[in-house]
Amino acid sequence: MSEMKMPAAVQRMIDAINDGDSDAFVAAFTADGTIDDWGRVLSGAQGLRQWARTDAIGANATMTVITAVTHGSTTRVRFGWSSEVFNGESSGVFEVDGNRLASFTILSGDAEP
Repeated sequence: MSEMKMPAAVQRMIDAINDGDSDAFVAAFTADGTIDDWGRVLSGAQGLRQWARTDAIGANATMTVITAVTHGSTTRVRFGWSSEVFNGESSGVFEVDGNRLASFTILSGDAEP
């Protein structure tokens, strides 16, 4: 888990993944929140649960933030990911809406956040 200061909604999602808590993961997002994983977009509670089951929590993932920069409602991160599906570093962008996440986009390839 990262010790960097990030918006609470971002930290809640990361904590939910690392704690293996699907309910907390979904609760970190708005009702119509989305995940865009290299162009594969899932939205709403059902889509978020599906991604958590196949790509994150169900794959025993851990997420470690390496760098994070927040400007307004946007937080750009570089993170380490370890799971049964993918291992390595990725970049991502979080959009915060109030106290929840509107979206989390995992950038394809080696794109910088």
